[in-house]
Amino acid sequence: MLPLTIGRREKARLKILCLGAHSDDIEIGCGATMLRLLSERPRSDVTWVVLSSGAQRAREARASARRYLPRQARAEVIVRDFRNGYFPFVGADIKDFFEALKLRLDPDLVFTHHGDDRHQDHRVVSELTWNTFRDHLVLEYEVPKYDGDLGRPNVYVPVDGPVARRKARLLLSSFPTQRDKRWFTEDVFLGLMRLRGVECASPSGFAEAFHARKAVLSLP
Repeated sequence: MLPLTIGRREKARLKILCLGAHSDDIEIGCGATMLRLLSERPRSDVTWVVLSSGAQRAREARASARRYLPRQARAEVIVRDFRNGYFPFVGADIKDFFEALKLRLDPDLVFTHHGDDRHQDHRVVSELTWNTFRDHLVLEYEVPKYDGDLGRPNVYVPVDGPVARRKARLLLSSFPTQRDKRWFTEDVFLGLMRLRGVECASPSGFAEAFHARKAVLSLP
C-alpha cells in the first residue's frame, strides 16, 4: 500500500479546514485523524466550522473543538445556526457563507462530508465544499447512521489504539445531547475504526477512512 504524505516534510505548520453540518460530525468523521495530525503538527492553523446548532449544541461544539486543538495551534472555531435538516432549502445562505470563507482561507487540507451521504445536510456541505475549494486536497469523511451509506473509501489514516479510544471517549463525554441515539456508542465508533484498520492493515488495528475524489501526487 503506497503512503501519501500531506505537505512537505519540512513544513511544520499546516492549514487545515474542518467542515461539519452538525456539532459532532467533525469529531465522528475525522476526530482520530485530527488528534494524530495535531500531535505531529501542533502549530498548525485550524479552522473548525460547524454549520448547524441550537444553543446547547453550540456550547457542546465549541467545548469539544477546544479539546481537540492543542494550545500551540492557531485555531478558529466557527459555529453557525443554519436550520438543521433544511440545508437544501437554505442553500443560498450557506453558499454565501462558503464564499466569504474562501476569501480568507487557502487550506492545505479540507475535511468535509462524503458526497454520497444520504443525509441531506451532509450532501449540501460536501457539494459546497467542492464548489468553493476547487484546487485543494479534500478528504470526505464518513458518519455511521441508519442509512447504511458508508461506501468504499480509498484513503486511510492508521491511528494508535489509545488515539482511537480517546476519540470515542471524547465523543461520549462532549455530546450528552446525543447519548439517547442508539448508534451513538463507543462500540460503534471503535468498531468502524477497527474495520477500517483491517482494510488498510493498520499496525494497531485501527484507522479512519476517507473518500478522495482526486489528488495530485508530487514526485521528486
